Amino acid sequence: MEEIGLFDAEYKFMDIIWELEPINSTELSKVCLRKLGWKKSTTYTMIRKLAGRGILKNENATVAALVKREEVRKHDSEMLLKKSFNNSLPIFLAAFLQDKKLSKQEAEEIKKMIEEATK
Repeated sequence: MEEIGLFDAEYKFMDIIWELEPINSTELSKVCLRKLGWKKSTTYTMIRKLAGRGILKNENATVAALVKREEVRKHDSEMLLKKSFNNSLPIFLAAFLQDKKLSKQEAEEIKKMIEEATK
């Protein structure tokens, strides 16, 4: 598989597929018209483009994802961390938490994640 990073329009398109897959390509084009304002040709171009990148498959007019939403999120967060925060999670958290207040529940969830990651 090639690069799994998605541009904004690609992500919105994949969001629809993740939600409805497997979905008939004609039905997908109707959903994209309604949700994204896309013409049928735009939807089919996006199907071809993402199939060519190994992100989704289109067999017998049925479209399904080959990449999970979680994989894309993980890739995007790793790229953001690398590009904008010198690959430093503490620097990212400091920037993210600046001027924010966490609820007790959010803080506990984060503590639990850190404990799990350090086992």
